[in-house]
Amino acid sequence: AEAILKEGGKVAITSRSKQSADDAVQSLKDKTGNDAVLGFESDVKDAKSQQNAIGEIVNKWGGIDLVVANAGVGHFASIEELTHEQWQQTIDTNLTGVFNTIKASVESLKDSKGFFITISSLAGTNFFAGGAAYNASKFGLTGFTQAVMMDLRKHGIRVSTIMPGSVATYFNDHQPSEADAWKIQIEDIGEMVTNLVRLNARTLPSKIEVRPSMLPSK
Repeated sequence: AEAILKEGGKVAITSRSKQSADDAVQSLKDKTGNDAVLGFESDVKDAKSQQNAIGEIVNKWGGIDLVVANAGVGHFASIEELTHEQWQQTIDTNLTGVFNTIKASVESLKDSKGFFITISSLAGTNFFAGGAAYNASKFGLTGFTQAVMMDLRKHGIRVSTIMPGSVATYFNDHQPSEADAWKIQIEDIGEMVTNLVRLNARTLPSKIEVRPSMLPSK
């Protein structure tokens, strides 16, 4: 969102909490000096909620050029300890939430011949112990995005998935610190998104794996 605002774009963000959305909007305005940012309360797991948010954005600005499906949750546990609730929340957020998002925005993207970008993970191609729910959601998301790309390119809609490795974010209540300097930084992902949008529409990097160029220091 910050990268797009710095490019002079308009941005709408969603959060399950209206207060969190409002706080993020104010932070983005302060960082970028661009006031063209809106925040909405919307839960990606709820199809109607996503439809309402997209409808409000289209009514406000007349259309949508780019959708980035970035919401994600991670529960990491052996299959013996993984609960039904953790499984359901992971799949509903990381996979069904993206389905809800594209279903809500596809008609507007047809009109604009826009771009739909999902944020998957290297966990969408590399499995690991304790990753049953997360791997399932991200393997699914990677495949889902590629199939959607095949479905929608006839409409002039470009669809890509970015698959990062370790990124210095607040994911799962992590607090980024100097110890995360070796990781991909959030602004790097923002730059990748803006670079994808800039690329000539005749060319589509449909799946991008990205990993830290350095190993963590011991």
